[in-house]
Amino acid sequence: MGDLILVLDAGTTSTRAMVFDLAGGLRAVAQRALAQHYPQPGWVEHDAAEIWQATRACAREVLAETGPVACIGITNQRETVVAWDKLSGEPLARALVWQDRRTADACTALREAGHEPAIQEKTGLLLDPYFSATKMRWLLDHAPAVQAAAQAGRLALGTVESWLAFKLTGGAHLTDAANASRTSLLPLAATSSGASWDEGLCDLFRVPRLALPEVVDNAGAFGAALPEWLGAAIPLTGLAGDQQSATIGQGCLAPGDTKATYGTGAFVLANMGETVPRSRYRLLGTVLYQLGGARHYALEGSVFVAGSLVQWLRDALGLIASAAETEALARSVPDTGSVVIVPALSGLGAPHWRPEARASITGATFATTRAHVVRAALEAMALQTHDLADAFAGDGARWTSLRIDGGMSANDWIAQDLADMLDLTVERPAFVETTALGAAMLAGVGAGLFASLEEAASSMRGEVSRFVPRMNDAERSARLALWHRALAKL
Repeated sequence: MGDLILVLDAGTTSTRAMVFDLAGGLRAVAQRALAQHYPQPGWVEHDAAEIWQATRACAREVLAETGPVACIGITNQRETVVAWDKLSGEPLARALVWQDRRTADACTALREAGHEPAIQEKTGLLLDPYFSATKMRWLLDHAPAVQAAAQAGRLALGTVESWLAFKLTGGAHLTDAANASRTSLLPLAATSSGASWDEGLCDLFRVPRLALPEVVDNAGAFGAALPEWLGAAIPLTGLAGDQQSATIGQGCLAPGDTKATYGTGAFVLANMGETVPRSRYRLLGTVLYQLGGARHYALEGSVFVAGSLVQWLRDALGLIASAAETEALARSVPDTGSVVIVPALSGLGAPHWRPEARASITGATFATTRAHVVRAALEAMALQTHDLADAFAGDGARWTSLRIDGGMSANDWIAQDLADMLDLTVERPAFVETTALGAAMLAGVGAGLFASLEEAASSMRGEVSRFVPRMNDAERSARLALWHRALAKL
């Protein structure tokens, strides 16, 4: 079947299929936008059937261009929950997206009942609507078709990679350990029974264990795509959530290696090796990857709004026609004119964890122009990242450099601003879509094309650009002071 790898990248705003060679070269790509559904403020939904149809269409398009591939890797928007019928294979309700905040009250009730410390100790996660378990419970409580399927023993619950694996293979119900660690239902530390769901957590969140998928490694033999979908029985050999996949794609395989992905949201992960991470500064412990049953971990800080802020400026406010305009607009003014944007459009994530927070634009005057507002939006990326850097340092994981990727990182102004505000060297690979690259590496290992992730990274990761800090301490301190005042007003 050749030495090419097909990656299915199921993101938040679009789905892509990409084909890589073993040197990391991108041979073909196809992309379809996904409709975003907002039934109420704070609610975000996807059509799971659309995700599958778009994925299948993209895969067929790239395979028509490249010909046979050796294997398939899947990477996905994490925490998003799909409910479907195991027998019919059809979704039972719209998928609840990771950004969805409808379970904030349920999380508050569990927190007030004193459950958060035990949940954090066991899973590395906090009580927040971001994670999957309360979304699963909401569907069980509010979607009649989900309730009926549960009562009939036909309900399948899973995150997006689980849904796609089920559809591709015609019935395999599984999830990888990294995605499973984002549900609030999997203990971080491997137990004597292996990679399994925790009965006590399932009971606490009232999620039926029988509806959950089997937890597997991130690389291995997970079945094969039905020939009717892609023209051949292509092995499925790699699975990972987008942020773990990007960390692998950046080659962050040694303890202390740290990456930040700037896509719809912004996510920083620091490799913690085989040490189960424990945070005192409201960061998250997560499984980075599991191979041969052995887990490697990461400490994570999650910011909910990054690229979606630029999308909001374009689609809702009409300040720009395209994201490509933002770099020139930011450079057209010397500063923001004291304008600060706190992009809490979906609440505030780490290290604040304030789901009730709402976005703010402060410091505007009659002299404020759209260039000032756009620059303030871009500056918010580095300011939010600075908050995370302080939290990581407090947890003993101080950054010595930062590897960046994702669509927003292609903006040179943002890359330099990160270096300036963090006072660190920032590295950016020539190929910034490292989420897909990491999934290709995992699939390559799972298919036996590489002996290890280290070998895969050495072969597939390309050249990098470096941005060094140029900002003086006084300017950095002044910007941080404005930011902290804006945060205090929320």
